Amino acid sequence: MIHIPRVRDPFYRSQLAIAALFCSLGFQYATWASRIPALKADLGLTAAEVGFLLMAAGVGASVSFPLVSVLMRRLGSQRLALLSALGLTLVLIALAMAPNYPVALAVVCCDGVLVGCLNVAMNAQGAALEVRHKRNAMAKLHATFSGGSLLAALLASGVNAVTSTVAVHFGMAAVVLLLLFAYARTGLLAEDEAAEEKRDETKSRTGWSLPTRMTLWMCCAMVFGTVTEGAINDWSALYMTDVVKASAQLAPLGIAVVSGMMVLARLFADGWRERWGDGRVVVLGSALAGTGLALALLSGGVVPALIGFSCVGLGIAAVTPCVYVAAAKQGPDALALVAAMGTTGLLAGPPVIGFVANSSSLVWGLGVVAASAAVVSLCGTRVQWTPPANALRTEVPGR
Repeated sequence: MIHIPRVRDPFYRSQLAIAALFCSLGFQYATWASRIPALKADLGLTAAEVGFLLMAAGVGASVSFPLVSVLMRRLGSQRLALLSALGLTLVLIALAMAPNYPVALAVVCCDGVLVGCLNVAMNAQGAALEVRHKRNAMAKLHATFSGGSLLAALLASGVNAVTSTVAVHFGMAAVVLLLLFAYARTGLLAEDEAAEEKRDETKSRTGWSLPTRMTLWMCCAMVFGTVTEGAINDWSALYMTDVVKASAQLAPLGIAVVSGMMVLARLFADGWRERWGDGRVVVLGSALAGTGLALALLSGGVVPALIGFSCVGLGIAAVTPCVYVAAAKQGPDALALVAAMGTTGLLAGPPVIGFVANSSSLVWGLGVVAASAAVVSLCGTRVQWTPPANALRTEVPGR
């Protein structure tokens, strides 16, 4: 029997449990994505079929919005998060056992739906944690998602050194996911009564809540924020080689700089939110991302490119955590819609940049990324954000 040590502080106990969910989502996705070449060989897929396989996961996540809204109302974020995390473990095993391409396609589509469910539920848990304990935690939680991806990459590398069998790799990964699931069960937040009342208030007569103007601004910020985040990761290496003529050794530094700065920023972003408030972090951060990248594109060269990419990673890192917190306060339907828009941005961003680059140049393509960051900054000025913790303490001195 596995003994899971208890953390006495309620805030840290819940934070670690929710972090286990974020870690499991990053770990699960990176695990099966790292074995795409092996799945391609095992199933005898063409490059186009691999593209559709990847698209199936994104489509499943994007269209999961109505289902997520219903499940959040009926199950609450705690139960939905646990069921989704367990389902993603089973999906990994099913993908390893998929006998042919149609079955693999269906499994990956189900994976996307479960990702959409867990994404909303775990962010709802993170937002509830902040409300209950009046402490910022969402940015660090999002950093653990990246940590899960890194852990999956290390496991994939280690397993590949021993065996190329996908079933063995996914079986080991399933054990890790079950351990994370077991830890998450120890500290997730039970459904809050205030959240129940909020959901009841926002339901329409048909059982659905219509998006408010505030929710639409959040959706816009999330779409363009994830366009910026996803496209810069997908196209930075090509920009380094084709535009600024970086060597093969320097080209991967584009992705490394973006990812490294994002993880670093998310580790410190909760402190920035407490000091300056979510609104300033989003508006100024996305402005830094857009301005830094635009100047780098105008300057040209390897060093300006790396500086510009670092500005994007630093500035855009806290956008999604802050928007998720704001959306959760509008109710589960708003959170589900904003999460779906985030997935749409991640899906649509890289192809759009590719179309622009094909019709003009990659410089103009990344110019669209810089413009997207500027749009996020504009949208951020229209959202009603939670004031900084310092302001709350000033307004309510007795708490």
